[in-house]
Amino acid sequence: MKPLLTDLVSTVNSIPQNFIRPESDRPNLDEVTFDHSIPLVDLQNLDDGPNRSTVVKAIGDACRNYGFFQVKNHGVSKEVIGKMLHVSKQFFHLPESERLKNYSDDPMKTTRLSTSFNVRTENVSSWRDYLRLHCYPLEDYVHEWPANPPSFREDTSEYCKNTRRLAVRLLEAISESLDLERDYINSALGKHAQHMAINYYPPCPEPGLTYGLPGHADPNAITILLQDEVPGLQVLKDGKWITVDPIPYTFIVNIGDQIQVVSNDSYKSVLHRAVVNCKEERISVPTFYCPSPDAVMGPAPKLIDPLHHPPLYRNFSYSEYYHSFWKRGLNSETCLDMFKI
Repeated sequence: MKPLLTDLVSTVNSIPQNFIRPESDRPNLDEVTFDHSIPLVDLQNLDDGPNRSTVVKAIGDACRNYGFFQVKNHGVSKEVIGKMLHVSKQFFHLPESERLKNYSDDPMKTTRLSTSFNVRTENVSSWRDYLRLHCYPLEDYVHEWPANPPSFREDTSEYCKNTRRLAVRLLEAISESLDLERDYINSALGKHAQHMAINYYPPCPEPGLTYGLPGHADPNAITILLQDEVPGLQVLKDGKWITVDPIPYTFIVNIGDQIQVVSNDSYKSVLHRAVVNCKEERISVPTFYCPSPDAVMGPAPKLIDPLHHPPLYRNFSYSEYYHSFWKRGLNSETCLDMFKI
């Protein structure tokens, strides 16, 4: 059997057995809500100025009530975004032999092309191929990245620098929204780390039987998602899945497990999933902004008091958390329970 879904799709008319979810765990697409979406925050006034506090409050409200928000006027140019989406599609349209040069099923490898989530541990496969890259510090990793398409390294590097700047600004705002010092979260992340994935979801002959990715929370601090014009992201809100329709040149931001820990559960890392369709391929590019592996994470001392707000999590190194996440897989939805006091 071919290792990548992209190359398998053209040979099948129905879903192979290993992609079919049990009946109790299917997308139930007719139950999804379309008339409700996540907040859209305008970052125009996020830099120091009289209206910064209004933007910080909007971000805090979104983190508290949704765990997800969209951003516009974020400072990343349309050109940078357009090139990233274009080179992502080009990569997945390369010949199989060229793409497979990057293939690995080892989740700890810093540059790898793979399929589903973790093929070593999962029982049911997800309808996705993905290229995963480590990208901070850039100079440590760029040489490992694909050399094809020819502009891949340059376009992706530029995109990574831009999303890193945005992540740092958002983390400052999230810190302030929790009444912490502006640089509290950025300091807590140690030397910082940044990973990204380029997800490729080919058309699926039976989209109701499988997922692009099943419901999961992100293990990192925040995720900044770029998606093309094809819908697929769904977010769990009040027990219902809601579709997040793409708005061109915006990003979707979600808080990850580490912000839930730092906030001592004031902000929640929310379950989300990717569904597929039978007509169009879909590309999404999440940037995962993370603590460095040696950073010690735990609730912010300022947000704890023994009587009313005792700490809910023990302190742990991010490398311990990250290894637990990949080992457990996406079946168990969230890893946080393993680190509760």
